[in-house]
Amino acid sequence: MRVVIAGSSGLIGTSLVASMRAAGHEVLRLVRRKAAAPDERGWDPYAGRVDDGTFDGVDAVINLCGAGIGDKRWDDARKQVLHDSRVVPGEVLSAAVVEHGVPALINSSGAHYYGDTGSQLVDEDAPGGHSYMARLTQDWEGSTSAAQKAGVRVVLMRTAVVLSPSGGMFGRLKPVFQFFLGGKLGTGEQFFPWISLDDVVSAYRFVTEHDDVRGPVNVVAPTPATNAEFTKAVGHALNRPTPWAVPAFALKALLGGEMAEELVLTGPGLTPKVLETHGFTFLHPALPSALTAAVA
Repeated sequence: MRVVIAGSSGLIGTSLVASMRAAGHEVLRLVRRKAAAPDERGWDPYAGRVDDGTFDGVDAVINLCGAGIGDKRWDDARKQVLHDSRVVPGEVLSAAVVEHGVPALINSSGAHYYGDTGSQLVDEDAPGGHSYMARLTQDWEGSTSAAQKAGVRVVLMRTAVVLSPSGGMFGRLKPVFQFFLGGKLGTGEQFFPWISLDDVVSAYRFVTEHDDVRGPVNVVAPTPATNAEFTKAVGHALNRPTPWAVPAFALKALLGGEMAEELVLTGPGLTPKVLETHGFTFLHPALPSALTAAVA
């Protein structure tokens, strides 16, 4: 397959490029500067510009664009960045696959599509939530509407927190545990949706290669965990005690009330129904295995 990947330099993108190439696929990387390597194509999504010929003979476009959700506090300006960095590239790539006859668009999305599910586990048939993150994720998916209306195979990857040896949310959490400061957040009863880096990369490759997969896909491990269970498992993997409990008021003071409430004090409980139905095999279906790989 000939595949174009936008957002190829991030945590998932770097590993996905290597995985796709190892599987024998040709990968072209969209870069927001002048192309400087044979596998690069320049683009500026905010100007609606993509290098000529980028989509010639392409079988699928994978869109991984989006500014980091937890990187900065959420003021109005940051919220606009979070929105535009997802919606604008999505709209540009959606229009491009229609114009150039690309048969598939694999678009990043997030587990927070559903909002807080309380004690309930939900699959891809559940309705969207009403929180800020839920609405942002719904707009993100809505950026692909042109492709969907044109009959392009669109896959919406509702991805959980990625457990990786470096980078991402877990990369920022590891030093906290290593310095004996790890503990549950709030009550610890809220769901903490997670997936290993190996499995998220494999899932992207799987849906790209399987043309019978379309629509929303929960990219999450098949063994759900609460925040307290996740905390205990991380402590065990790092051989560190986790005696602390960080109260909600402290998290709200540190992160801001809305961010704390939506990212750490509540969480969606997800099941990977679509992946399992289509025969996807998880390399790390349970936390101990995933954390062993992530702390290596």
